[in-house]
Amino acid sequence: MCGNSLYGHPPSVSLISFTHLLPQGLLVGLSSNLQAWGGTRRTPMEENAVMETGDGLQAEHAVEERGGEKAKRDVQQQHMDGSNEEELNKVRLMRALVEKNDPSSKEVDDFMVRRFLRARDLDVEKASVMFLKYLKWKRTFVPNGSISASDIPNDLAQNKMFLQGLDKKGRPITVVFGGRHFHHKKGGLEEFKRFVVFALDRLCARMPAGQEKFVVIGDLEGWGYSCSDIRGYLGALSILQDYYPERLGKLLIVHVPYIFMTVWKIVYPFIDNNTKKKIMFVENKRLKSTLLEDIDENQLPEIYGGKLPLIPIQDC
Repeated sequence: MCGNSLYGHPPSVSLISFTHLLPQGLLVGLSSNLQAWGGTRRTPMEENAVMETGDGLQAEHAVEERGGEKAKRDVQQQHMDGSNEEELNKVRLMRALVEKNDPSSKEVDDFMVRRFLRARDLDVEKASVMFLKYLKWKRTFVPNGSISASDIPNDLAQNKMFLQGLDKKGRPITVVFGGRHFHHKKGGLEEFKRFVVFALDRLCARMPAGQEKFVVIGDLEGWGYSCSDIRGYLGALSILQDYYPERLGKLLIVHVPYIFMTVWKIVYPFIDNNTKKKIMFVENKRLKSTLLEDIDENQLPEIYGGKLPLIPIQDC
């Protein structure tokens, strides 16, 4: 069963850093002393957080004791079994940093903090910049906390995104039909951005306990130049990479027409290296067998020889 997202994730179509939007004091105060934190030198932002909280352990207590959050964090910590000691320490440190600069960050769980950290290769300063940028957009782009179907009528009418089933790792599966997407003048790029947020929130809401990623089948059957929407593609990519980091588990692109590769060459340079590793083009002659490597037949959509019917994104 599908449901509403726990978080409203605001997007940004910018592919540049928004460091200049942060408080001036956040990125200053270089320290010449070498400190031990996971075996690395602390950055200026890390030094700032340590000065505020004393050390890593005190940072954890300072955050957890606020607002009766300790019990909640203890439960979360039991499920952070995919993290080593260094990563857990950096989650605590990053939380102290971002909570100091934006108190609304107290509302998010450690899993979200960890996703942003992993997206920046555990660099606390870079991850904090990324996360604070996300919070600013959340307040601006999704002021009510979520996007409703009434906000995106033109994109929903194209009937281009469906949800159904789980892969062998328990990740929700979505099917996107690229041949049904057309740029429309009425809602334009802004409505499409809202549609992407709406769809990703619905998809993330279907995550089983302990799961953080999803799988996408991008079906390009019927795709032609009339479907080409470079601005839309780049906008969706930026939303995914900047505001839903470490959510994509795998992207399987199927029924790929040769002419699509012209557009792909334009989009490809904007895809970060971590995302590139998750993308796979599937040959038509090996379509079902390739999908079955990741998805059991009883979870595979009917259109690919499986058992499950597709459910439109708006009906979840």
